Amino acid sequence: MIELVEYLVSALVPDGDYTVEQRDGEGAIDIVITISKDDIGKIIGKQGRIAKAIRTIVKSANGKGNVKYNVVIEEKNEVRI
Repeated sequence: MIELVEYLVSALVPDGDYTVEQRDGEGAIDIVITISKDDIGKIIGKQGRIAKAIRTIVKSANGKGNVKYNVVIEEKNEVRI
């Protein structure tokens, strides 16, 4: 499932600075997209439509599997000196 999310994010932000990782949560597996502040709007989209579409694709790709996936989008904490 993480490969699917990486493919979608790379298509939306081809030159962006992002990471996609999988974390175990309570009752579900979280797929966390950590992306820079400059590119986060490309992943969220207007009124969250792209983020909602990514979540819908992940849920439908899982089908009738017993594992539940959540897609979490986080802003990368950048320290500038």
